[in-house]
Amino acid sequence: MADSQAVVHDSSLPLEQVDRRRQLVRAVAASAVGTTIEWYDFFLYGVAAATVFPQRFFPGSDPFIGTLLSFSTFFVGFLARPMGAALFGHFGDRVGRKALLIITMVMMGTATVGIGLIPSYEAIGVWGAVLLVVGRVLQGLSVGGEWSGSVLMAGEWTAPKHRGFTTSFAQFGAPAGMVLANGALALMTLVTTDAQFVEWGWRIPFLASIVLVFVGLYIRVGVLETPVFSQLKARGAVKKAPLVEVVRRHWREIGLTALLRTGQQVQFYIFTTYIITYATQQLGIARGTILNFVMLQALVSTGTVLYMGHLSDRFGRRRITAIGCTIMLVYPFIYFGLLDTRSIALVFLAVSIALPLHDLQYGPQAAFIAESFPGSLRYSGSSLGYQLASITAGGPAPLIAVLLYRRFGTSTAVAVYMAVCSLISLICVFALRDRTGTLDHY
Repeated sequence: MADSQAVVHDSSLPLEQVDRRRQLVRAVAASAVGTTIEWYDFFLYGVAAATVFPQRFFPGSDPFIGTLLSFSTFFVGFLARPMGAALFGHFGDRVGRKALLIITMVMMGTATVGIGLIPSYEAIGVWGAVLLVVGRVLQGLSVGGEWSGSVLMAGEWTAPKHRGFTTSFAQFGAPAGMVLANGALALMTLVTTDAQFVEWGWRIPFLASIVLVFVGLYIRVGVLETPVFSQLKARGAVKKAPLVEVVRRHWREIGLTALLRTGQQVQFYIFTTYIITYATQQLGIARGTILNFVMLQALVSTGTVLYMGHLSDRFGRRRITAIGCTIMLVYPFIYFGLLDTRSIALVFLAVSIALPLHDLQYGPQAAFIAESFPGSLRYSGSSLGYQLASITAGGPAPLIAVLLYRRFGTSTAVAVYMAVCSLISLICVFALRDRTGTLDHY
């Protein structure tokens, strides 16, 4: 951790005069709450893309084409994430972690509310789809810069022996945001008819995002800049072109961290987004039922992701992540085998344990990736490595799954795809250096 004698922070107080424990709690809370809100916004789009957008913005298409077009706009957000990583990563290493976290939250909230206001195809024709793409791009840019800033805000206030646990609170935001997103849409499903939900009910959770943004901003404004960046600034060690330098000096770590996420990203979006389409269209399960199952698995994941982060502090990032990759070589076949029985009890079992098993990779991931880069280049390097996987893995996953099922007519093809991606991640686990609990690179 940074030298405690440096003069730091917005308040101009020496670090020894700052209540470090209080700041740590604030930083971790800001990380968890902020990423929860960001992912709430991002996942609202994913659920709506699977359930509503084909009807509202791509009418007249058969169900397959409508779903494909809808998931294509979903993918656009993933294309934007590395651009957000590059942009915000550069300034996060130049200006500081805190300022960028405020900007990303405002951008996300604006985009999400805007999506909720877009008129349907009947009102403005193809321009509705165009505006969807614009909103999704802004969401992608925001998420691209959000993750690394939240991880560093928590991790750079934390002693090395607890870093896996505290940075996993940034990961906590994904399942927590999903619980809120699915919960909001499930609530609207309950209080509206199917026709009302498709007509206007889906918009309410998007518009409600503005309230969450104000809550997140209130929490984040009260957090001081991290000791690591403050010390870099005090020493004059802030890089002038961090993005260029991290690509030149740490291209291997960027590539490996992106590939490390391949299996985890594919699993996540199959388990949370594609499953909604598959369950409703192929298995004939009611939309409300599968949304509840997905929400329950995410609720369990809010606990398991933190526990896996804690385990990585005890046993190392590499060991816990490798166990998770190995399990996912087999589980996709069990998963679809249970789903294809169409038994509600077995479908619930398959869905409920999917994300918790996935968390063996996801929980340690924040610290594993952040510790791979030096402090002066950490925002840029970790952002790029983390978000590049959105293009190669997360974004295409629902599209590829839809196409594989269409081509082969069996869920086994999707399970094979997931297993191959898990194998790629497992190889990268051992190629990337494990710096668990070390001081030298932080």
